[in-house]
Amino acid sequence: MHRAIIPVASMLAIQAMISLCVLALSVMMPAVARDLAIDPKLVGIFTALIYAVAATLALFAAGPIVRLGAVRVCQFALLMAAIGLAVNALAMVSATVVAVLFIGAAQGPINPAAAHVLAQRVPREWFGIVFSLKQTGVPIGFAAAGVLFPLLLSLFGWRGASLVAAGMALLAIGVIELLRPRIDVVVTGGGNTTSIWRSVRYVLGHAQLRVLGWSAFVYVVAQHTFTFYLVTYLYEHCRLTIAQAGLLLALSQVAGTAMRLVSGALGDRLPRMLVLGWTGIAMTAGCIAIGLVQPDTPYWALALIVLGYGSVVISWNGTSQAEFAHLSPPGQTAAVAAVQTSLAFSGAVVGPPLFALIASLASYRAAFFTVAACILASALWQLVAVRRPVATAPSSPPG
Repeated sequence: MHRAIIPVASMLAIQAMISLCVLALSVMMPAVARDLAIDPKLVGIFTALIYAVAATLALFAAGPIVRLGAVRVCQFALLMAAIGLAVNALAMVSATVVAVLFIGAAQGPINPAAAHVLAQRVPREWFGIVFSLKQTGVPIGFAAAGVLFPLLLSLFGWRGASLVAAGMALLAIGVIELLRPRIDVVVTGGGNTTSIWRSVRYVLGHAQLRVLGWSAFVYVVAQHTFTFYLVTYLYEHCRLTIAQAGLLLALSQVAGTAMRLVSGALGDRLPRMLVLGWTGIAMTAGCIAIGLVQPDTPYWALALIVLGYGSVVISWNGTSQAEFAHLSPPGQTAAVAAVQTSLAFSGAVVGPPLFALIASLASYRAAFFTVAACILASALWQLVAVRRPVATAPSSPPG
C-alpha cells in the first residue's frame, strides 16, 4: 500500500479540483442570474448540459487512458475546466453556455482514469476504503467551492471569481506533471481496451453490475438535486443569504466526506450492495425531511436536516465504484468504470431538469418527495438483489 500513497493522493486532489470547478457555477448562480437577467433555476439546465457532455466523454475515455496514460487525460480535463471558467468571465449568456460544455468535458474522464490507476496500484481487499477516499475529493471540492466562491464574489465579483478558479486549474496541471512518473501505470495483461459497446452490454447483462449501474443513476439524481439546488433552495425558499446557504453546503460536504470513508470501510467487510441499499433507506428519510422544511424552520433544525441528508446522499459513490472495479475483468477496469460513470452522470442529466420542472409547476416539496420515492425503489432493489449469489466476472467482457 505504501507505493499507492502518491497515486491515491494525486487522484484525490484532481477529483477535488474538478469538483470545485463543476460546482462553481451553481454557487455563483444567484449573482450570475441577476447580472445576466436569467432565472436562477436555469442552474438545472446548465447542470444537465455539464453531465450530458461528461456522460458522453466518459463512455469513450478508456481508449485514451490506456494509450496516453491517466495523467495526460486528467491534465486535459483540468485544461477544459480552466477554459470553461475563463469563458464564463465574458459575462454573456452564450459564453456561460459554452463554459458549461467545457466544464462537462472536464468532468467526464476523471473517474475512469482514477479507476485505471487505483485498480493497478491497490490490493483488492482495500478497494472499498481507497475508492471512497478518492471520492472524498468530490465533497472536499464542493465544500471548498461553498466557502471559497462567496468570498471571491465579495472580493472580485463573479467574473473575477471565475478567473481565479481558472488559474487554480492551470496550476494543478503543472503540479501533476511533476508526479506523472509515479502515477501512470502500464497494463500488461488485457490492456487493449474492449469496444465500449461490448462493455455496455457486459455491464447491463451482468446481474450485479446492472443493479449497481441503474442504482447509481438514481442515487446521482438525489445527490445532484441536493448539491446543485441547495444554495438556490435555501436562498429562495428558506430566506437564507448566499453566504449562510453556502456555509451549510460546505458543512454538508464535510459530513459527507466522513461518511464516504465509513461507507468504504463497511464495504470492505460487508456486501457492498447491502451497504448501498441501507444507505438508500437513509437517503429517503433525509430527502423527505428536507422537503418538509419551511421558511420559519429554526436555523439549528434546518442545519441538522441539511447535514444529515448531505452526509448520506454523497456517501455512496466510492463504494459503488469499488464494487464495479472488483467485478471488472482483469485489465478492463477503465472500460467498465467508464460505463458506470456514464450511467451515473446520465442521472445528473435527467434529474436536475425534472426537479426544476416539478419545482416550477408544483413546489420544491413535490420535487423532493418525487426524488425520495425513486431512491426508495432503488434501495429496495439492491436489498433484494444482494441475496442472490454473486457472479464471478469472466476474464474479458463477452462479445
